[in-house]
Amino acid sequence: MMGKRDPRQIEFGDFQTPDALAEQVVSVLKARGVKPASVVEPTCGLAAFIIAAVRGFGSARRVIGLEINADYFAKADARLLNEPRRPVVDLRLADFFSFDWPVVIRELPEPVLLLGNPPWVTSSGLGAMGGTNLPEKSNFQGHRGLDAITGKGNFDIAEWILIRLLEAASGRRATLAMLVKTSTARRVLSHAWRFKMPIERAAVYEIDAANHFDVGVSACLLVCDLGPSPGPTEADLFDLDSPTVHKGTIGYRDGALVADARAFDRLRRFIAEGDGDDALRWRSGVKHDCSAVMELRRVGDGVFLNGLGEKVRLEPDFVFPMMKGSDVASGRVRLGERWMIVPQRSTSDDTSRMCETAPRTWDYLVNHGEALDRRGSSIYRKRPRFAVFGIGPYTFSPWKVAVCGLYKRLAFATVGPMEGRPVVFDDTVYHLSFDTEAEARTVAELLNSADGREFFNAFTFWDAKRPITVDVLRRLDLRGFARACGKESCLVGRSIDTREENGLF
Repeated sequence: MMGKRDPRQIEFGDFQTPDALAEQVVSVLKARGVKPASVVEPTCGLAAFIIAAVRGFGSARRVIGLEINADYFAKADARLLNEPRRPVVDLRLADFFSFDWPVVIRELPEPVLLLGNPPWVTSSGLGAMGGTNLPEKSNFQGHRGLDAITGKGNFDIAEWILIRLLEAASGRRATLAMLVKTSTARRVLSHAWRFKMPIERAAVYEIDAANHFDVGVSACLLVCDLGPSPGPTEADLFDLDSPTVHKGTIGYRDGALVADARAFDRLRRFIAEGDGDDALRWRSGVKHDCSAVMELRRVGDGVFLNGLGEKVRLEPDFVFPMMKGSDVASGRVRLGERWMIVPQRSTSDDTSRMCETAPRTWDYLVNHGEALDRRGSSIYRKRPRFAVFGIGPYTFSPWKVAVCGLYKRLAFATVGPMEGRPVVFDDTVYHLSFDTEAEARTVAELLNSADGREFFNAFTFWDAKRPITVDVLRRLDLRGFARACGKESCLVGRSIDTREENGLF
């Protein structure tokens, strides 16, 4: 994406492939042994892939290119005029979504290569812009219940296109090779493996999207070789600039996509069953959605400075030392620098009682009531005024093991109390709670071990917006892992009252 684009350009996914990148893709495919008799480019734009294909694949007897944008179609046609192999190209002004792909692909000589760069835009993104270049609503993602009836779910247009092409090419010798967002490639693979599409071999080649398209997303070349029957539910990872250097293998295991199939296979015995051990349950940090009011810096004895630059004197009862996710991730345990107002022990607590027990803190919250009342999340509805979320007995345990969900590294920190008060975290942090320092340090040591990191890496896609999630963390049977490492005796069998999680009693 070069410079600013108008909505119509975005609607048609205007991320035109540079000629050099198209040539590089063709070179990688040839090295993989791809020798197509037919090439299909379903959204050909300015024909970069068409030209690269006719030049690079001498075996291709038919090349079909579709383009819905009349201006691009004319320019693509003009670019092809001087190509010696122009007669093999069938360029069509047509819409992918109304094209009869099963019939067209069935009539092409094999092997067939489905090549290109489909639009990098979502259905909701098009809808927000009033775009109409959308497929007919369908349940292609396999939703159940009401979601299936209504066609619910925002989806990537490229995801829809690739799945339709895979369906149309099933039963034929074919290769699909498409430039897409990496998240789209994973969803396509997960769908294909879930529904047992006949993918014999798959690979993902990372590309530098910022360099090629001036866009800050993780992108790749997805390659799927189709045959008579499904092969292993795995895809090897490479870099397009170093296509012979193997970087890992993603896979489909137990009904879900995993980031490292080999690590999963080796350590799968440590996967927790059900909800796991409730006494060793990962929790989120405190969610308040009003940092300017709720997060403070201490500037004197009982005196704090808020994010609005206001100095305020508060009682100690509801003010706790805090760490942000960036502090946890970087290992900067600078306790005493940040503080947070936590007005409840559970989200159902009546905050108005603070009027008597901590009148200055209550007055402070009332004075900023307008900002707190404007918090948009539905979790605050029908809650006491100034309620926060993600709190329970675990919040106030003296020792914790914490990790930040936003950073692209696994770093489990041991955090103890400060001035006799438990440390709380913002909602980018996940933590385990402990009564003793010894127990917390033992668990942090286990999680930071080579096997601990490898286990979580098996489930973690580091290009995601929040790569580390509570669902990933809860996959580990920590007690079983400790037992295998000879550390189970260090874990105290505590019973934490968890009924308050999500504010439920």
